[in-house]
Parts: sequence; C-alpha cells; structure tokens
Amino acid sequence: MIKVTDKILDTQLSKIPKEVKFCKKCVVSNQRPRITFNKEGVCSACQHSYEKNNTIDWEERERQLVELLDEHRSNDGSYDVLVPGSGGKDSGIVAHMLKYKYGMHPLTVTWSPSLYTDIGRQNYDNFGMSGFDNIMGVPDGKINRKLSLLGFDLVGDLFMPFDYGQIYFVLNIAVKFKIPLIFYGEHGEVEYGGTTKTKHEGKRATNDWEEIYCKGAGPDSLINEGLERGFFSEDEVKSKSFQLYKPPEADAIKEVNPKMCWWSYYHKWFPHENYEYAAKHTGFKPSPTRSEGTYINYASLDDKTDGLHYYFMFVKFGIGRATSDATHEIRDGVITRDEGVSLVHKYDGEFPKKYFQETLDYLDISENEFWHVVDKFRAKHIWETDKGVWKLKHRVDYLDKSVKRPAPPEDYVVKYPKPKIS
Repeated sequence: MIKVTDKILDTQLSKIPKEVKFCKKCVVSNQRPRITFNKEGVCSACQHSYEKNNTIDWEERERQLVELLDEHRSNDGSYDVLVPGSGGKDSGIVAHMLKYKYGMHPLTVTWSPSLYTDIGRQNYDNFGMSGFDNIMGVPDGKINRKLSLLGFDLVGDLFMPFDYGQIYFVLNIAVKFKIPLIFYGEHGEVEYGGTTKTKHEGKRATNDWEEIYCKGAGPDSLINEGLERGFFSEDEVKSKSFQLYKPPEADAIKEVNPKMCWWSYYHKWFPHENYEYAAKHTGFKPSPTRSEGTYINYASLDDKTDGLHYYFMFVKFGIGRATSDATHEIRDGVITRDEGVSLVHKYDGEFPKKYFQETLDYLDISENEFWHVVDKFRAKHIWETDKGVWKLKHRVDYLDKSVKRPAPPEDYVVKYPKPKIS
C-alpha cells in the first residue's frame, strides 16, 4: 500500500504570488491564499479592521441581527438556531449571546477532533454544563484516520476530514432537525485576509466551499484517491459513514434552505475579548502553557494535531501560527507591529514536538515519510537550502531596519536532506 506520494491536490498553491511582500500595518504576507494588498501595501484584513473600528455602523448591524433572529425565533422552545463549535472561546460567545442576550433556543453541534487534548475535552464538557444542548459527531475512526493521511499527503493538511465535518456534518444536522439558521463565528476570509467578495454579506456562500474551505480538494477527491490506492474498499466507500463528510442531498437542502451566517458580520470580532467572555460565561479554560509555534494559550486547543496543521501553513506559505495570532492582535490594538514582528521571529516555525510521535502513530507513517511530505510542499520562491539547512528567503521585518531581530526558535531550522523513504 502506497502511503505517501509526490502528488499535490492543493489548488491554492499555483495562485500564490512569486514575489513575497509583507503588510505595512501587520505582519502577514501576500502568500496567504486570496489575500489582497492596496497600493499603500496594506492587506485586505487590515483594511477591514479600519472599517470595523471607524466606518461600520454596529448599531445598524445589530438591528439587522435582531430582525434576522425574529424571523426564525420559535415560540414553543424548539431549536431555532444551530451553532457549530467545540466549546472554545468563539463558539462560547456566539452560543451564549444567542441564548441569553437574544432569547434564541440554540442547538450546538460539535464535530469531534481526531485526537482530543485534555484541555479541549474539559472545555467541551464545561460548555455543555454551562447550559447548552449539544450533538457531537464522532466519525468512524478507521475512515477518519485514512482521510487524515490522504489530506496530509495530498493537501498538506491532516485537518481535511475535520474541515469537511465542520461544514457538512453541521449542514446534515440542520437538515435533519429542520433548523434553517446556522451561526458560525468569524468570517476568516475577512478577519484574517482572503477573498473580499462576500465582505458585505452576513451569510456564508455555498458555491465556493471546496475552493476556499477545502483548498480545492473536496471529500470525493480524497475518497477516490483512497479507493485508487487501496485505502478503501468498494464496499467501504458505499457505506453511509462517508455521508458525514458530504453535504445532504440537494432536495433536502432546498426543503430547509438553511442560512449559514457569520457572527462577526453582526458583532465586532475581537478574539481576546471572546476569550474573556467565554471564560466568564461558559467555563472556558486556556492551556496552562502557550501553544507550540505561537505565544498565546487560548486558541485552537482541542486537537493534538493542531500544531502540525499550523506548521504546514508555515511550510507552504512561510507564515505560521504566531503570524496568524499576531496579525489579529496588532489590528485589535493589543500589541504593536514591532512587538508582533518580534513574536513572529521568536515563535513562527517552532516545530510542534509535544504530540509528534502520537500524530505519526495516528497517521501510521514513519518520520521519513513525514519529512518527505513536508519537503514536497516547500515552494522554491519561499525556501532555499544553505549548507544542508532549509531557510526562509523572506521574513517579516521591522519598518525601522535598525531594530535588532531576536534569535529564531531552536527548531526553526530543519536539517536537510532528510533520509529518503525506503
């Protein structure tokens, strides 16, 4: 059985600019898929941040929200809104405000992580105990492991089956319970940088799911690849288990006609404030230590494979987990750009060692196979080798070039070449 190959299905990679540029306001680069820069060198997410703080009429947005909720509000206590989430800071604030501020009757839905962390499971339990009905989807473990391996090998993201479930399992539950309103947290394309074509819409588009949220590789592409490689049998593919990763039938969707909305369109979105709100109202707990690859301890805590998910962002685009966190905190006024640059230099690209062996065991691959996949996703305009060591060609820098950079983390560099697969 062939476990890893040289094949790549991530369609985003061919559309990335070959000339690397960094935003003048934050620390993100133009390597983030679909992000745009204006003529002053400011990224689309920073432009949105300015609008969010200066030009958007949030009272009018809340009026629109109340009008939307009134349209769907039940009078008999039945579920009238679906909230996907893990019990983390973001789903915590959305579900709690819908229920306790706006008087809705939410059903919360969780798509299980592949490998729960202790703090992730604790936060999930605390969330339910704080007053919410919840349905958790736990997929067939054997199938999920195989899809995770295929996502890792073909897309450079072992989170692919998790991404499918977050979208399609939720949609299946909405159709099954006939709940026509779904509220996600932030619109990542707007808040972190990406396409701006739905910037002024409060709902999630349905015609570009695979392009944006699945990196051009939907569930069928991985399933078919698994079938060709012998990962899945014909009978296995015919099982209903795979339906959890796919959208409901078109007629079923048409009958319910669910609206998938962004909370960040109606309420100003600040991750740190979400953390404080969830800690107060839904029992959310941060990790006792910072997450590998970044400096914060209150985001993306649920899955032991989180660290490698973000590490591959660093490999593919030259920007990692610290960049993702620092960009938002700069825009929110929590830290300055210079502080963000220092944090990126210190933590971006730190290798996530804590659960590495456990993740290799879960994917059922060797360390050599792992590094083979890592290296095939390194773009030549981003990476170069220097005396057998991989190094980034471009790193975000202070606007004042006289400021001294901190040393990168010890695990920032990776010796090359790694042993070949036998």
